[in-house]
Amino acid sequence: MANGPMRPAASFLLLLNFCMYAVVLGIGAWAMNRFINYGASGAIAGANAATLYFVLVSLIAGTVGAAACLFGLTHLRSWGPDSLPAAALAAAVAWSLTILDLGFASKHIRLHTSSERLRTLEALVIILSGTMLLYIAALHGSVQKAA
Repeated sequence: MANGPMRPAASFLLLLNFCMYAVVLGIGAWAMNRFINYGASGAIAGANAATLYFVLVSLIAGTVGAAACLFGLTHLRSWGPDSLPAAALAAAVAWSLTILDLGFASKHIRLHTSSERLRTLEALVIILSGTMLLYIAALHGSVQKAA
């Protein structure tokens, strides 16, 4: 694999995705804590029927996404063909869960919410679905064909 222009792009996207997944985990953990402490009624101001599912899938996607970023970090250190499959597979699984969460975020937006934290979570999930796809493209863009 060449040390071409994809390595800095992949590094930047990896750091960006890890930070956003950490924030998603933080907001999701806050929301889940509110649901556990106060029950479904009155847990979060502005919660709707999709909130619990949105928060659950956000926690799962955030955890898998953060773990995928650790696989990506290992790949960035070696930047060889041996570590690419693990990093690419972990990123693809994290992206697919993020896309699933994007569907719940869309439904949550459609049902309206007044919670600023949940709106932030919605925005992060929407942005993460795009940046994770760009990261996967940067990983696969670095593969050179054997001549």
